[in-house]
Amino acid sequence: MEFKLPEFKFPDFSDAQYANLPEISIGKVEKDGVAPDEFYLTSHMPTFYKYNGKWILPEHNSLNCVAVLDGDKIVITELRELKKGDKVVLGDKIDGTQGILVYKDGFPQSIYCPRGKAVETSFSQDYDRLFELMQYEKENGGHIVWVLGPSVVFDYDTRNSLNKLAENGYINCLLGGNAMCTHDLEGGFLQTALGQNIYTQENVPMGHYNHLDLLNEVRTIGSIKEFIKAGNVKDGIIKTLNDLDVPFVLSGSIRDDGPLPEVIGDTDRALTETKKQLDKATLIIGIATMLHSLSVANMASSYRITQDGKVRPVYMYTVDITENVVNKVAAAREFMAFTPMITNVQDFVVNCERALVKPADKSLMGDMEIKQTETVGINKKEDEIKGARL
Repeated sequence: MEFKLPEFKFPDFSDAQYANLPEISIGKVEKDGVAPDEFYLTSHMPTFYKYNGKWILPEHNSLNCVAVLDGDKIVITELRELKKGDKVVLGDKIDGTQGILVYKDGFPQSIYCPRGKAVETSFSQDYDRLFELMQYEKENGGHIVWVLGPSVVFDYDTRNSLNKLAENGYINCLLGGNAMCTHDLEGGFLQTALGQNIYTQENVPMGHYNHLDLLNEVRTIGSIKEFIKAGNVKDGIIKTLNDLDVPFVLSGSIRDDGPLPEVIGDTDRALTETKKQLDKATLIIGIATMLHSLSVANMASSYRITQDGKVRPVYMYTVDITENVVNKVAAAREFMAFTPMITNVQDFVVNCERALVKPADKSLMGDMEIKQTETVGINKKEDEIKGARL
């Protein structure tokens, strides 16, 4: 079945119920980063603002931001980005009586996520719909953003499937943190993640040092890019994205080991760089990370306006083994264009690769031989490091 975007139906603003409504009220910012009293706090729902006789739909929206009048446009802005003199929309009514109209009926009801999904739910239909959507985005200039937690890169088959998805155009940007990137690079450098062999899951001698050895090596050479360029990384999603020139944004947290040189420790700058990618997003897939999935759910617009003026949803899938995580993200997303999938994240990634990428024509035994060859022992670099320490 071919995927079709749902049609957004605009209100009939010529109707008297809209034509007679007042225009927005404005308050000016007196200090950078401080909104005026009675500012309107934004929603994920498509929201129209009446100004100069017209109802304006912003190009993007975001949760818990402010609406700023810029010329004849409304720009949804983080409070921290407000500048003195900015014109901020005031109000607390969403029915149009203050010039602010939150319009939930533009998209069909099918776009909203039904509540109450649990681990016992069958997700077969959700998988099928996701595969159709990913194919559609790839073929129609979409921007597929993946948000990964570290557990995704701990498994051989998952890392392999992520690489194939990236190589075939199904990953246009990666968002994550220091741990995800560190352990993926550790896997490509020493074939371990947190000291466990990526394939056999066996703990290696002194393996708990491995990710710190990796961090030291990268920080010594100066950057992830230069570390990969020097031939130190055999495989992994970060190497693949680097080789394909696909962007990744790494946001720091207070307890990061190292961190890696590219990790953005400045919160404001991390939010800014993340938002640049999210403003392009047409599909977001968050896997095994409550922290990053929730932040993305809040920041990312729930719709985009296409070049031909049509309004389309920005879809978000959240995949986790814990119901609490997906339910939190669903609420943050206001259940709009959102799909929760409560399942094993490794299985999820492998299922995506099997459905979307034609596998190589080889026997199971041949595949097993390749895996065994790739994972025999620890590589020469690790032997040198351990030998020096012992």
